[in-house]
Amino acid sequence: MGVKFFRKFFVLTMMLTVCLGVYAQKGRTVRKKTSVTRSVQTPEQKVLGKHKLSLQWISWDYFGVCNVKKNPDGTLWCTGQQLSRENDDYLRIDGMIEIVDAKNLRFTGTIAMKVYHINNGEECVREGTFDFKASGNRKYWRLQQMTNPCDECCDYVDIYFR
Repeated sequence: MGVKFFRKFFVLTMMLTVCLGVYAQKGRTVRKKTSVTRSVQTPEQKVLGKHKLSLQWISWDYFGVCNVKKNPDGTLWCTGQQLSRENDDYLRIDGMIEIVDAKNLRFTGTIAMKVYHINNGEECVREGTFDFKASGNRKYWRLQQMTNPCDECCDYVDIYFR
């Protein structure tokens, strides 16, 4: 058996492989690659709905919930609370939300909290207009007026992205 035989055998094998490949593909649907496009949410779509809510004094492990709804007049209303699992501490928010842009919200309403080691364990209520901001790559809006008006401490009130 010489070199000519192996060449003919190799060529015949290659032709048979190509033919079998074409035959195997016959009747199969060829899938075209499609690009995946992510839907881009408007700032309002990002804000509407249920969100996790937290105050660091209560817990970053067990979140509360706040819900942002659109009123018939077009305003956005936010109501929520976080309750401690260990005592009667709480955070409650209730008020109107204005979207400044995707990273900045303006909240006008009431933020009430009760934390056993702040303000002698008495409720601290803030009323007015407050700013929430998502800085950098954070996945939440944080209250910017962090200084507690009832005691010398800093409060991190966070509303998380969905």
